[in-house]
Amino acid sequence: QVQLVPSGGGSVQAGGSLRLSCAVLGYDHPIYCMAWFRQAPGKEREGVATFDVDGSTTYADSVKGRFTISLDNAKTTLYLQMNSLKPEDTAMYYCATAWAQCRVGLAYPYWGQGTQVTVSA
Repeated sequence: QVQLVPSGGGSVQAGGSLRLSCAVLGYDHPIYCMAWFRQAPGKEREGVATFDVDGSTTYADSVKGRFTISLDNAKTTLYLQMNSLKPEDTAMYYCATAWAQCRVGLAYPYWGQGTQVTVSA
């Protein structure tokens, strides 16, 4: 049973930084696509960034140049480094994974519990 355990959320002032982590437990073969999503109150969930099995990454336009997604060498922990945070980045952040290469519309069967990020002006 795959489990995703996130950590690292919190409150920060605009312009600050946070790093989210997502530990991947219980998998028995390499994971293909890993991703971060976020959902702000009253808004739909949106994709933030993806990390594919070949190491390629994608980012939402709203976070390009500010956020960096990475995977540790052991491929057991996914990170999201968030710099130059803005109030509009305030949301619940979720990590997710799938046994398929990343693509638009991919269904992610495994999700972590959300971790709250709050950015004050």
